[in-house]
Amino acid sequence: MASEQRLALLEKTIGPSPWYWKTFPPVRSASGQSLGWTHHGNQGELAYLVTLGLEQEPSKLRLALNTFCVPFLVPPDRLGIWCPEPNALRIMCFDPDQMESFSFAEIVGWFKQSNDRVYATTPPLAEMEVSTRLPEGTHKLEIPDQFRSLDEMLLVGSRPAKNRDDAAANIYVLYPQAGLMQALPQRWFTAGQYDVGRQWIARVVRDPESSHLIGEGIRMGKFELSEDGCEVANWIEKV
Repeated sequence: MASEQRLALLEKTIGPSPWYWKTFPPVRSASGQSLGWTHHGNQGELAYLVTLGLEQEPSKLRLALNTFCVPFLVPPDRLGIWCPEPNALRIMCFDPDQMESFSFAEIVGWFKQSNDRVYATTPPLAEMEVSTRLPEGTHKLEIPDQFRSLDEMLLVGSRPAKNRDDAAANIYVLYPQAGLMQALPQRWFTAGQYDVGRQWIARVVRDPESSHLIGEGIRMGKFELSEDGCEVANWIEKV
């Protein structure tokens, strides 16, 4: 795939809230309701929040996302969210038709007062956690049935590094139908080479032609990974 095509693919790839909220997928429920996303800016009592509400009644909210949440569609008509938690990645599945609405008043100042990543008055249909302390390699994973319509999920999480030359992040490749997960240490992304925290891997997607993973790093650039998914094979665009 040419660099221009890979850049176009990355531009469409969903990234974390709030920075990539414009990439968030439109949501259509089983009953035909259309829901859309709203970013509430960087100032005021709703600063940095991204909310999901009915398109025809945007004040009736269904979901509010704090920073570093990534939504995704779960076929045929459900909504998934994944986000980092201490030592784990949390993955949730919601039925938009079952989600009760709430008002803006309920979430005023929520970002500043809470470490929670996701606010909803209706619990998810299913949820699971992926430990960020799992060693490199392939692991069996208990995956709820609600996620099994997905062929593959790509998640990024921090990794406890033993020293400044140890990988500081993992990419997690989940295969829900098989109940398997691969933990791929990003050996190129170390505290010795990068300012970890100020620089981080924001989003990844699979190149359909080469099957390699390509991604974007904040204050780093856009890259293609090696066949094993652990090293940078080349930079598509470097900052």
